[in-house]
Amino acid sequence: MRVLLGIFPLLIIPVAIYNLIALPFGGEAVEGVVNNVSPLIALMDKPMLTLPMISGVNWAVTNGEMLILFSIALLFMEILKSTSTGTATIINHAISMILFIVCLVEFLLLPNFATSVFFIITIMTLLDVLAGVVVTIVSARRDFGVGEGFGA
Repeated sequence: MRVLLGIFPLLIIPVAIYNLIALPFGGEAVEGVVNNVSPLIALMDKPMLTLPMISGVNWAVTNGEMLILFSIALLFMEILKSTSTGTATIINHAISMILFIVCLVEFLLLPNFATSVFFIITIMTLLDVLAGVVVTIVSARRDFGVGEGFGA
């Protein structure tokens, strides 16, 4: 089970959540476009939680902001996962790259995905790929350097 969790990137979760919301929303996406704005923006901008602050104002957190916050937490865990070296990590990076390509295509081609929330999630998938590869290379180089010192 641990290997299975190591192979699949965690950012699949927020992308899947967004897809479950965006794909059935509005029926045919082309007819749902009004004034060249994604029909999903109204749903993403809807307040999910309102908290009173000490200053006397209410802090409203929208659905989109909560999804971004959740995605940031998963991105942090993905970067921690990328510090390990091995076959599962390489497969994880490959699947992360595929996930980024899927997100980029959805963002560019589908009206319901043309929102700032999904753009930020797409950039997170790109950062997952870049950070994962860089961290893995640095970790492998460090492991190689330590292994080299023992053999001499």
